[in-house]
Amino acid sequence: MTEKSTIPSDGDNFLEKYGQGLSIALEGAKADTGQTPKETIWTKNKTKLYHFQTGAEKKYRTPILIVYALINRPYVLDLIPGNSLVEYLSNEGYDVYMLDWGIPGDEDKDMTFEDYILDYMPRAARKVMRTAGTEKFTLFGYCMGGTMSAMYAALFPETLKNLILLTAPIDFSKENIGLYATFTDEKYLDADLIADAFGNIPGEMIDTGNRMLKPVTNYIGTYVNMWERIFEEKPMETWLAMNKWVNDGPPFPGATFKQWIHEFYQQNKLVKGEISLRGRHVDLSKIDVPFISIAGKKDHICTVPQAEAIMDLISSKDKEFFVLDAGHVGLMTGRGAKKGLWPKLNEWLSEHSD
Repeated sequence: MTEKSTIPSDGDNFLEKYGQGLSIALEGAKADTGQTPKETIWTKNKTKLYHFQTGAEKKYRTPILIVYALINRPYVLDLIPGNSLVEYLSNEGYDVYMLDWGIPGDEDKDMTFEDYILDYMPRAARKVMRTAGTEKFTLFGYCMGGTMSAMYAALFPETLKNLILLTAPIDFSKENIGLYATFTDEKYLDADLIADAFGNIPGEMIDTGNRMLKPVTNYIGTYVNMWERIFEEKPMETWLAMNKWVNDGPPFPGATFKQWIHEFYQQNKLVKGEISLRGRHVDLSKIDVPFISIAGKKDHICTVPQAEAIMDLISSKDKEFFVLDAGHVGLMTGRGAKKGLWPKLNEWLSEHSD
């Protein structure tokens, strides 16, 4: 007499799917991210400079240096095969490089924007140009990396061929920054106290602040989407990779955090022309190279007015501001990115690259 299962087959399927979702919720998403072939061609402290090499024929000599934010990890630009901006650009014939700031240790708590913009970025840029055999390069900054790239471009315009900013906050006026106006108000946020207590600001703390801008979407909607994908047997690869990235934020060096909150969010010094790095005045009007800034209409991290403000501050005659119907991350990954951002970048770069 054969023993019969007391749970029907569809019950087995339900339990298997429930176990899959529970494992993700409890242990975190696992995904093989950052798979585009690359070589590390320069390092300094924790920072690495990657040169992507997909094997595609190079159509353009002008190298592209991508500068990511100090918050979160840069592999969101190289998420998974087929959903990777750097893979796409490389396969379109561009010579692509990217700075990975790495994971700061306790010994890096005194790192400042001066260190990153005056020391690290110029050396990385020189390495890019030596490797590519060119005298100029395209600088491509994303989010805070875009803010940093704008400051770099104002201080070192001589070797720049083009400047691209993607969802890069420039104007931190209270009316432009949404809930960040409350979150970063001096009455509620003492950046010095937090940095002095922690040294480096934990990535989880930064992530919580960002998620609280849209708590229902970020804390509930994410997992509603996960369960829907599991039970309807939809592809999970991109969801897993994105969820891994969202929960993989590195610490934020304490001294840089103080600057970011005090000088940008609380005092809005960049658009006022009041930022100085080791006595060097950051004047955005010094930027006169071909320029494009891209923002997301649904972006609550960097609003459209925050990004658009730079258009009136730079001296470039060839300049464009382009808005996509997407959010902060959605504009560069997924189906929307493949139809919106990626072809737009390719079109612009092809017209501005040697």
